[in-house]
Amino acid sequence: MNAILETRELRKSYALGKEAVPVLHGIDFRLEKGQYGAIMGPSGSGKSTLLNILGCLDRATTGQYLVEGREVSSLSENQLADLRAKSIGFVFQSFNLLPRLTLAQNVELPLQYLGVPRVDRRKRVSETLERLGLGQRGHHLPLEVSGGQRQRAAIARALVKKPAILLADEPTGNLDSTTTAEVLELFDELHREGNTILLITHEHDVAVRAGRRWKILDGYMEETV
Repeated sequence: MNAILETRELRKSYALGKEAVPVLHGIDFRLEKGQYGAIMGPSGSGKSTLLNILGCLDRATTGQYLVEGREVSSLSENQLADLRAKSIGFVFQSFNLLPRLTLAQNVELPLQYLGVPRVDRRKRVSETLERLGLGQRGHHLPLEVSGGQRQRAAIARALVKKPAILLADEPTGNLDSTTTAEVLELFDELHREGNTILLITHEHDVAVRAGRRWKILDGYMEETV
């Protein structure tokens, strides 16, 4: 199988005065195309640092990180931004929807950044909103819909550009138990359709939905059963 994300002996340190404080220690990680993975860890475990590196928002200190076989460390900032825009669909705990734009306009934004023609953008947005059960909600502002619908819109925004991977950071953290179950079922459906998904979570009940699971603690990570 082809790896979508892969790290080899990945390490990250931060400078504190004259000292280098290690945060990640030799992370070896591989997620294949079409797999559904979850990384679990408590606050302070290093998972946020790892997430930023996997999302091409930060760089490792040493080691290798590859996205679809492409080594990331040698890329310029513009090349990294282009890689994020094309290959990674982000889903955040806080939704990160622009409040003055409708759900449809929020979902359309990534396509505008990619230069997709207007007619194609509108078609893809309509299809994606319909697919996620928001066909009748596209004209609503984020504050006019429920938390679950806002998260679905955030997932639609990530999906609309057809990324190589969905990278979801605590996607159920702001949802009640019923809505959490609905969103997790949606991730299950997206996985069955062939999407590659990586969840970052501190909740075991969320992580068990994934086919592959890793635990990170004090900057060390290992795969769990």
